[in-house]
Amino acid sequence: TKNGEGYVHDNIEASVTALQKICSTHNIETEVSDDPSVFTDENLQRFQVIIFSNTNNEGFDTNEQRRAFVRYIRAGGGFMGIHSACASERQWPWFWANMGGFFVRHPKLQEFDIKIIDADHPSTNFLPDTWTWEDECYLMNHLNPGIHILLAVDLRTIEDDQIDEYPGDIFGNYFPLAWYHEFEGGRQFYTALGHKIEHYDDSNFVRHLEGGLMWILSDQMPLDYSNVGEVEIQLIESEN
Repeated sequence: TKNGEGYVHDNIEASVTALQKICSTHNIETEVSDDPSVFTDENLQRFQVIIFSNTNNEGFDTNEQRRAFVRYIRAGGGFMGIHSACASERQWPWFWANMGGFFVRHPKLQEFDIKIIDADHPSTNFLPDTWTWEDECYLMNHLNPGIHILLAVDLRTIEDDQIDEYPGDIFGNYFPLAWYHEFEGGRQFYTALGHKIEHYDDSNFVRHLEGGLMWILSDQMPLDYSNVGEVEIQLIESEN
């Protein structure tokens, strides 16, 4: 739940509680931390999934912590990002690729329609074809071409005076909000939803999170560090 300098969501405690309840239901042990020093090879080998729950800005303090995270993913570790996690590590393109996209901006909090793009995934198979939801509608770039889109906002239902500037007509009437993919040996799930505290008591949203987590775990093998190789960290000047 580490947040660097900048905006910190007030939903973090609620998100952690919801995730702990989900994991408890499936007899999964959890640990919670906002201390990036836990990112070492020895410690990360204990985990099946790492969840960035409403993290924001810089999540790591050192490149060695970043290397441990890369090695974990390449060894087959699972990763899940929630809401503002896509705005974490704003200088690290590898992290954006692992997440599946990188935060640009969001219109004001409002109600909008969500189109279910893939209704067969466990994070979506219980939702109506069109899901009306109130949230911050995150708009991202650097979308990884390997992502499999699950949910997309109907941009025609968004009030946004900058929509012609970005995303314009690049994505037509829809913009991706949730997806899954496999990246460098790991399994990843991300949802842009979840800004409000009360979202983490909403049965549909909690099932959405649960389905994403269980998909990651559904085909996981023991971590294998034997072919991870050298890890080079390349940071760039922040875009945001």
